[in-house]
Amino acid sequence: DGTEPGLGPVAADTDRAAARKLIESLKTKGRGPKTGYDRDEFGYAWMDTADGVPLARNGCDTRNDLLKRDGEEVRFRSGSNCVVIAMTLHDPYTGTTIEWRKQKASEVQIDHVVPLSYSWQLGSSRWPESKRRQLANDPLNLIPVEGRANSSKSDSGPASWLPPSKGIRCAYAVRFAQVAVKYELAVTAPDRQAMLRQCGG
Repeated sequence: DGTEPGLGPVAADTDRAAARKLIESLKTKGRGPKTGYDRDEFGYAWMDTADGVPLARNGCDTRNDLLKRDGEEVRFRSGSNCVVIAMTLHDPYTGTTIEWRKQKASEVQIDHVVPLSYSWQLGSSRWPESKRRQLANDPLNLIPVEGRANSSKSDSGPASWLPPSKGIRCAYAVRFAQVAVKYELAVTAPDRQAMLRQCGG
């Protein structure tokens, strides 16, 4: 449900077979235009009021919830048990360990596994705003990662971008598929093929 940290390698043959079955279940369609896309269509960034997702309405914004979930040796701002000012992050995308400080906030960014503009082009433009808010703040779809890796991904699907750390690529494909299934979102045919390849398909 996204309340556990990070991504772990998918190594066992039975797990990889289950991964391929999940990915094969995804519907495919062409990527539509970005017409009308705006980040605000998914609610204001890191809102705590996206009903229907874990960690919502707990008094802490989504970004800090995710830093707390995935960080180690987390330090909070004085008088707060929400605002993270320092932590150690083991980034699954690059395999590196980041000693993060809030003064250099952009060194760690929160990746939307299924990018919001990607979802817009694949059908979320027709969703009610409440469902878009859920996608934008659902911890299942959110992973704190190295900022440069997140920037290089932008709004790419798996056919165009995969994590640099090859050992995590099947797990990334599974997470992308889990989010797509949960939100009944189609993916492009090249993206589905790319995901299958990462899990031995």
